[in-house]
Amino acid sequence: MTASFKGIDAFILENDSLKAVILPDFGGKLASLYDKKADYEWLYQSHLEELRLPHYGASFGDYTPSGFDEMFPGIDKGPHPLNGKIVPDHGEVWAMPWLVVAKGETWITMSVESPVFPYKLEKTVTLLKDGLEFRYKAENTGEAPFSYIWTPHALLNMNEHTKIEVPEDCTEVITVEKGTKHLGEWGTHHPYPVTTSKGTGEQLDLSRMEPIEAETVEKFYFLNRMKQGWCRTVQEDLGRKLVYTFDPEKVPYLGVWKTHGGFQGDYNFALEPCTGIYDDVYVAEKIDKVSKIPPESNHKWVFTMTLDDVGEME
Repeated sequence: MTASFKGIDAFILENDSLKAVILPDFGGKLASLYDKKADYEWLYQSHLEELRLPHYGASFGDYTPSGFDEMFPGIDKGPHPLNGKIVPDHGEVWAMPWLVVAKGETWITMSVESPVFPYKLEKTVTLLKDGLEFRYKAENTGEAPFSYIWTPHALLNMNEHTKIEVPEDCTEVITVEKGTKHLGEWGTHHPYPVTTSKGTGEQLDLSRMEPIEAETVEKFYFLNRMKQGWCRTVQEDLGRKLVYTFDPEKVPYLGVWKTHGGFQGDYNFALEPCTGIYDDVYVAEKIDKVSKIPPESNHKWVFTMTLDDVGEME
């Protein structure tokens, strides 16, 4: 079903459990994931009544970050190892219109092609009984291997009842923000979930959230490759959870972003399964922690977001 969302043409996937709003012209963004059973919007929303469409190479923070944007072929702005050309802030595809290839009542296929690098990215979003399935195909149209980082940059609402849950073997993280209050300088290692704040000396549970008044920002990655392809957000006040699943052979890393009022006054977080670390595709190439598509070939992967009651699917 087509509609309008904050002034932008939208495609709606809806059933008795959820309503999902997709904006093909805004980087294929998933703008809303509304949980009907809990009467709850999982995705962080812009305060603006109308959204502006970004232009290629735009700065991500200038467009009131909200919803679920695709990050590809990198996250940080910087040179690509293929040819030294610049990957824009938060990648290219979030700020480009996607072509709607085909659509039905319960699915939509979109694609986008880079004007700078030799790739085409396609995704099919399918409505499930209690969630969404995202099927991706990244095609290398060039004659050399193409390195990339992909992650679902889905900004989630949170409060004091929000909890992050990950597999038990995810026990150590590395911070990739500069000079943060709690985690310190870029590259500092911490145990997970409980560590000691560099700034206050107090115990800090990284699986929990601070109030917005804390004015802190955190971005960290789990050090080891994922052996199990899942992570989840639990809303204890609602008795509901949002579960991500993915193939850890194809999406082997997991990052976490949290802003407790420390970035533009926003209050949100993101669980980010990803194909490479640490945000900069050039760095990821150098440390051999990046995905590479062979010449004239493609990579395919699947990512799901599922809503359920706490206590189910454990």
